[in-house]
Amino acid sequence: MKSIRTYAEFTSHFGNTSRLRTIFRDAAILALSVGRNISSSSNWIRFPYYHHVFDDERYGFTRQLNYLRDFGEFISLDDVVGLLNSGGKIDGRYFCVTFDDGFKNCHTNAVPILIDNGANAVFFIATGYIDTDLENDKEKLFNFFDYGKILIEFLSWQNCRDMAEAGMTIGSHTVNHARLAKLDEKEVAHELTTSKEMIENNVGQVCNHFCIPFGIPNRDYKVERDLKLVRASGYKSMLTTQRGATHMGASPYQLCRDHILANWCNYQLRYFLSL
Repeated sequence: MKSIRTYAEFTSHFGNTSRLRTIFRDAAILALSVGRNISSSSNWIRFPYYHHVFDDERYGFTRQLNYLRDFGEFISLDDVVGLLNSGGKIDGRYFCVTFDDGFKNCHTNAVPILIDNGANAVFFIATGYIDTDLENDKEKLFNFFDYGKILIEFLSWQNCRDMAEAGMTIGSHTVNHARLAKLDEKEVAHELTTSKEMIENNVGQVCNHFCIPFGIPNRDYKVERDLKLVRASGYKSMLTTQRGATHMGASPYQLCRDHILANWCNYQLRYFLSL
């Protein structure tokens, strides 16, 4: 069985109910996007986040970066943290692009497009899946998704080093893509510290940033407990999956992000990035 290379292949594993839900949702978003404009507000930072840029999503991802540039500037996560910690004013509109999980197509597709468009990104990797083998680790890879046996190739450590050398940032997404709320304190600490050490030892880049798998507070992680553990582990930021803009005075340990698919149209970006 070959690794999935296109979004069309990926969605072919979805059931009819899921496909119909997507059609109705997109129609609703199209209607709701009328009259919305990303430029209707300012002085914020938004975090568009992706999981993949499949081969058939490259054009869409390029178009999206160009679209976002019409409304603001790209900014690195290090600069975001520095700005928030300084208490400085957020003057304008900024986009900090991030990716979750650590799929191979981030290296083959996303990074070259980011470089060509003068942007960088943070890639949050589940370190226990890096350097996995499509044949020898097939069952582990199948179990990554809840909705059927889908085989997607993950990054290698050499890929991660190449990305870091190209100006990208490698962040932690735990070792096992763990839902922290289901773990005890000792297990959470292990996921945080071990993934950080693996990145620093294999990439040669200090790992300052952590992104919570699944990322909904009080459902996927315990806010007070896990924030304390993230700080204690030496991270300088923590990112969630709650939508919304980041404004002056926000904590770098509760950063909101907006989930984006690389094949989405402009109206979908316009809707979600103006909420």
